[in-house]
Amino acid sequence: MSQWNSEQYLKFTVQRTQPAVDLAKRITGVQPEKILDIGCGPGNSTAVLKKSFPGAYILGVDNSENMIRKAKETYTGIDFRICDATAELDALDTYDVVFSNACLQWIPNHREFIPLLFNKLNKNGVLAVQIPMNGQEPLFKIIDDIVSQPERGFSSMNIETNETLRPEEYFDILSSCTDIFELWETVYYHRMPSFQAMTEWVKGTRLRPYINALDEEKAKCLENDIVKRAAGIYDVQENGEIIFKFRRFFFTASKR
Repeated sequence: MSQWNSEQYLKFTVQRTQPAVDLAKRITGVQPEKILDIGCGPGNSTAVLKKSFPGAYILGVDNSENMIRKAKETYTGIDFRICDATAELDALDTYDVVFSNACLQWIPNHREFIPLLFNKLNKNGVLAVQIPMNGQEPLFKIIDDIVSQPERGFSSMNIETNETLRPEEYFDILSSCTDIFELWETVYYHRMPSFQAMTEWVKGTRLRPYINALDEEKAKCLENDIVKRAAGIYDVQENGEIIFKFRRFFFTASKR
């Protein structure tokens, strides 16, 4: 698995944290004593949970040493631990809230994994998840097109997948777990100062495994190609900024 870079990820801290804020506000009907944050990254989402539920014990887990180190350096009063949720979920305790902000798209087999997450809930607990869904956004179509070009050589590399199901499929998964669940989505209109800034955003997430697989020269070439393609598709606003639409899918599910 390619390495995560907390500094790159946090270049857009406010924008990346807002969905965690929005999701935390939808956690109702429970007074949690124990909360688990799956894929906590550098701790920004976990800090949202601490602010929302100050009396709860909160554990943030992530499989990236870089992210966990940054989280521990930045936040106090929260436990952070390196953990591969796909391999070590059984070893974790049960919780009143299981939370995951922008992580599950990196984890395969959602039809199996989401029920496993749900089973980590205590009685009356809440599973709260946010997953980016941007396959139809022009920037992500550009990335998919460019990295699929044979001359890039990615087909012979072990590149992490970044996939989601359709909302209707998540509905069926959740309905098999409980009859108390909600699904919704939000499209955030992020203000980008330049096309290069848009590329900087995806370098911290979607483009990360491809950048990490290349040497510096080829990585820069890849970035430049994406910037050029984006400039030919996106409109520039009257003030010189670009609107970067970012679709995020949310759900909560409660355990009786």
